[in-house]
Amino acid sequence: MIYSCDSHIGKVRKNNEDYCMGEVIKTKNEEDIGIFALADGMGGHNKGEVASKLAVENIFKFLKENLLQTGSIKIDYVDDVIKQAYNNVNSIIYKKSIEQEECFGMGTTLVTAIIYKDNLYVANVGDSRCYVLNDTGLNQISIDHSVVEELVRANVITEEEARNHPRRNHITRAMGSDEMVIVDIFKSKLKENDLILLASDGLTGCVDKEDIKNMLLINEEISEINKKLIDMANDVSGKDNVSVILIKHK
Repeated sequence: MIYSCDSHIGKVRKNNEDYCMGEVIKTKNEEDIGIFALADGMGGHNKGEVASKLAVENIFKFLKENLLQTGSIKIDYVDDVIKQAYNNVNSIIYKKSIEQEECFGMGTTLVTAIIYKDNLYVANVGDSRCYVLNDTGLNQISIDHSVVEELVRANVITEEEARNHPRRNHITRAMGSDEMVIVDIFKSKLKENDLILLASDGLTGCVDKEDIKNMLLINEEISEINKKLIDMANDVSGKDNVSVILIKHK
């Protein structure tokens, strides 16, 4: 698999409260496991950039230490490992937020993708998203934990109205905001050349899904598409940090 991971401060914010990482590790049988994580520190809260960095770095640390057993992936226990990882990371952020006054109230979204063979595992807390582009179109895998998502699902507002809703930035679940966290886990099968997109709401909150899809379909390198997605978000809005991880399944 090939991937590109980029984050941009945007045109307005003074700090980049997004953080993202990707890595492909090898099993003892030389099989690839891709681990990708993206976090968006809670806007308006103290030390959002601290929370997002803590989330991504510690989810990586936990998954790399616990996903592999004697050099091979614990395929039957991936869900359990993910839940343990999220609980571990949540505790780290929550503990820091209550022990250090300057960090009080901080939190972050966290979306994680694990790719092994043709299996995609997605874990999510908050409103950072995972999509898969395949022969059926651009499909959102994760479900936002946000006020507007609940209104959309209740058919109170449309997706278009959600983009401009006054409470569009209000999330209902975050890492580090409570002592316990509930993580949603999704599983999907991948085909060769499928594209997996992880993105913060700096992209998905201002750029139409159709425009994102059309950009993903252009015949360019993954890294170039990533940069163009970020440029598009900044051209349309630029009010928020924007982070994108794009993975091509091989």
